[in-house]
Amino acid sequence: MSTFCISAEAHQESGIPALHIVLRLVLVVLLGLSIAGCANLLPNARHTSDTPWRTYAEAHAVFSQIVPGKTTRVELQAFGIDPERTANIEILDHVDLLRRLVPTSTFDIALLDPGIRKCAAAPSGCIAYVIKQSHLDRLRSGNFWLDFLNFKRTLEIAGWQFDAVVVVKDDLVVYKLWSGTPHIRRVEHENTPLGPLQGLGPSLFTR
Repeated sequence: MSTFCISAEAHQESGIPALHIVLRLVLVVLLGLSIAGCANLLPNARHTSDTPWRTYAEAHAVFSQIVPGKTTRVELQAFGIDPERTANIEILDHVDLLRRLVPTSTFDIALLDPGIRKCAAAPSGCIAYVIKQSHLDRLRSGNFWLDFLNFKRTLEIAGWQFDAVVVVKDDLVVYKLWSGTPHIRRVEHENTPLGPLQGLGPSLFTR
């Protein structure tokens, strides 16, 4: 007979119920989780777009090397801006490009950048690359039990975002535009006074 069976028989002979043993084990596990830090059990998430640059500074540094009127399509590919090989690069034709950059039909096209005017005057061979890259970490923090029971949740969001548009005509860059947020950091709080019972009331009266 195994040691486990002998131990179980000993407990039964001593009058200790099996349920009591299970409850003790559960209490030991819960105590161990409390000592280890329950905050580590909170779910976390990471959102990263699959593009060549790992940081905002790296994306900005690469984009700074693009010079309208000089940089070629081949050089863009060397920078990692290649929709055939790089994920998450949107391609716009001249119609979509003008629709995005010209807000109304009455807008004076003469006010646009010379590179955009070239595409408007001779749309053949004119395309635009739209690059959107972001990296966001979503970290749940605070008390594990308050979060687990839906009483109080704290979500910390940190990361960066970089957006760019590169217009190419006849294999030569004629225009570029960029924007971004180097440091994203915000905290979202959610308080539910009734915890898991919140919203339960109306469901009791519906069938």
